[in-house]
Amino acid sequence: MYVPFAQAPRAGFNIVLATTGNPGVLSAPLRSTVLELDHQVPVYDIATLERRLSESLAQRRLTMFLLSAFAVLALLLAAIGVYGVISYAVVRRTQEIGIRMALGATRGSVLRLILQQQARMILLGSAAGLALAAALSGVISSLLYGVKPRDFTTFALSWIILTVIALLASAAPALRATRTDPCVTLR
Repeated sequence: MYVPFAQAPRAGFNIVLATTGNPGVLSAPLRSTVLELDHQVPVYDIATLERRLSESLAQRRLTMFLLSAFAVLALLLAAIGVYGVISYAVVRRTQEIGIRMALGATRGSVLRLILQQQARMILLGSAAGLALAAALSGVISSLLYGVKPRDFTTFALSWIILTVIALLASAAPALRATRTDPCVTLR
């Protein structure tokens, strides 16, 4: 964009040159040409367009890196929390599992029962979480570039990760509980 210097004398200006070779070679001829036109104009901070573009996007890159790092950390904390809560809920049912097995239930049927009940709870919780995330995604829409606030891939991937972790969290203690002797469990 051309702005006459007489209209904005305090504003700085840039000279942009298109080259096919090494742009560093042109810095000396550029300085001498500018000094020939006006010896009071300082020529400084000569850089390539790629460097200028990189410098202008540095703040956004840092913001997106931090946002991504905190999102991964939040996903990790959510996964640990989901694992802890569901694992605790299954461990609390150890006596119930022992009674069921003492009355003749097979390990497979007890495991299937626990996983079905936990799957219902997981689906209800994840549906509520997805609805809340979709409702609040507009809050960070100003920070997103190239991604829609309600990006299906992001929502699906995070839902799959947390659901798999939750199912594993309920399967591991349930397997442990079904392997224990019913007599020991009832004591």
